[in-house]
Amino acid sequence: MGEAGSDQFCHCQGCLGKYTLLRDEENPRLAMFERRLPCFGCGIGWSSFLLGFLCPLIWYYAAALYCFKYYNKDPRERPGLAASAVAAAIFTTATIITLTTMLIICLYK
Repeated sequence: MGEAGSDQFCHCQGCLGKYTLLRDEENPRLAMFERRLPCFGCGIGWSSFLLGFLCPLIWYYAAALYCFKYYNKDPRERPGLAASAVAAAIFTTATIITLTTMLIICLYK
């Protein structure tokens, strides 16, 4: 973000001009990501990644959000959604290998 000029100090009574403002009046999009992420500050992606260990279907939901570029709304969501998509791919691969192995064992028994 850009440097704060001397005219961009806060003028409230509490801080008496000791702190600079975070938002940029010329580009309001820079102030867009000052708000806290949903799901206790972790974001949807990381929350989905962690909850996916309890219910793997949540990984597929997060993978769909990643594929439909939900992270364009907030770029801070991208790493968590990508981690969930990778976890969904690994889970799917492990499930296919396990079921194939079980099927082969049952056929040759």
